Amino acid sequence: MADFVSPEKRSRIMRGIKQKNTKPEFHVRKALHRAGYRFRLHRKDLPGRPDIVLPKYGIVIMVNGCFWHQHAECKEGRLPTSNQEYWVPKLARNVERDREKSEALAALGWNVLTVWACTANNPEALERWLSDHLP
Repeated sequence: MADFVSPEKRSRIMRGIKQKNTKPEFHVRKALHRAGYRFRLHRKDLPGRPDIVLPKYGIVIMVNGCFWHQHAECKEGRLPTSNQEYWVPKLARNVERDREKSEALAALGWNVLTVWACTANNPEALERWLSDHLP
């Protein structure tokens, strides 16, 4: 199936997708701050520049978008039906990169947690997630 926009417009759309300081990240950061946690953002000295670092607890939190990181339990995590020769390898590589980053951080002694955008965007679910996963 052909793309319905020009290659230039598609390129502009894709460039506009943020990698950090996304809405789900802001939701998680606000909830952490309200709960009394202090954290650092996107530490360059750690593999993969984790979204949120809680140095006091040895925890890093990755805030992942359901589509881009293929959240299996979410309807947003499904593969597109068109242009699969492009999307399947691209999204599979994202998942593989996430695994590599998590393993590298764990090897350095960090406890790696992942919060999905569908959880971060739901205030009640986010509060439950925080109480279940953080000390």
